Amino acid sequence: MSAEELVGFLVRGLVDNPDDVDVQPLEGDASLVLEVTVNADDVELVKGDDGETMRHLKAVVSAAAGKRKTIVELVASHGEAEEEE
Repeated sequence: MSAEELVGFLVRGLVDNPDDVDVQPLEGDASLVLEVTVNADDVELVKGDDGETMRHLKAVVSAAAGKRKTIVELVASHGEAEEEE
């Protein structure tokens, strides 16, 4: 399972609108950015209290990615991006 598939699977399990979840990988030389788009109503579910859910999601993705730096960016379907490293 790729990091993109892993993030999609985990985020779909968190949200009320799983069909609105989209994960787009942006490949760099030494890093991978995963842009996660969710329904605007689901942003708080993915972020969690004080960003705790995003931190845990990032930890899982980092472990799966190994040495490659991976950045998870959360985007509401009609909103601004919020980057988590």
